[in-house]
Amino acid sequence: MKITVFGGTGFVGSHAVRSLVAAGHRVSLLVRSGSEHKIPDVEIWRRVTGDLCDEAALDSVLKDCDAVLYSVGLLKEFPKQGITYENTQYQGVVRAAASASRHGARRFVLISANGVKQPGTKYQETKLRAEQHLMNSDLDVTILRPSVIFGDPDGKIEFATQLHRDMVAQPFPAVGFFSGFMPGRGQVLMSPAHIGDVTTALCTVFESPATISQTYLIGGPEILSWPEMIRRIAAAVDRRKWIVPMPIGLMKLMALLFGWLPFFPVTRDQLTMLAENNIADPDALEQLTGDTLTPMTAANLAYLKKPDAH
Repeated sequence: MKITVFGGTGFVGSHAVRSLVAAGHRVSLLVRSGSEHKIPDVEIWRRVTGDLCDEAALDSVLKDCDAVLYSVGLLKEFPKQGITYENTQYQGVVRAAASASRHGARRFVLISANGVKQPGTKYQETKLRAEQHLMNSDLDVTILRPSVIFGDPDGKIEFATQLHRDMVAQPFPAVGFFSGFMPGRGQVLMSPAHIGDVTTALCTVFESPATISQTYLIGGPEILSWPEMIRRIAAAVDRRKWIVPMPIGLMKLMALLFGWLPFFPVTRDQLTMLAENNIADPDALEQLTGDTLTPMTAANLAYLKKPDAH
């Protein structure tokens, strides 16, 4: 199958490109100017320089293709640079879907997110609107809604690496987020899924017509609290970490006051989504992989010891 990948230089996208190529698919890749060094180290069938606003580039990268993988998402907006949730997570999908229809690439797989809803944060709303647009199109659509994804970042932004950098590796205590006012209640919970399991599931989706018109919640084998994830990341790099409870409400107030500073670590929307938790049953991912899922243990986080993972 000839598959166009959008977001193929990001963490999930680059792993997906490698898995698709290893499975025998031919990959056509849209690459923003200046991101050429992020292209995965596998044989790419076609590479087109451009962005999601460039209709000619979209038509070029989708020419003669059978399918699309859209794996584009933002952690934070940069409106002055034109990098917004609206442009990347919704309008980008609309433009890619239109070009796919023009070129007969009927199969469209979208990496969405767990917890999308409306009303919600701008992140959640644009992801949901993209899903709805695709499901109402003439394309053969499958949607994956993952919880957080961990695995060797290969120089990209990845969940465990970011927590290691921002909390575990720092000389001060880590923050243990919770909702409400009493520590120990309102725990932030997540279902971390390993990137290897997610990309195996992606290959299954492309090869299985039974997944068309389906939406899958993608979660790993365990539901972990925020402090437990911090402890496992610390254990992976042979450290012990003191964790200070922090109510999300207080952190949101700080984000309101200081969120405009470039070094402030989280946005109000990110904190809102933390308070809502991010858990998913492992059954869907197990069925798509046909195998035992990879837990977020210290052993499976050993890549954090690599110098380039920091």
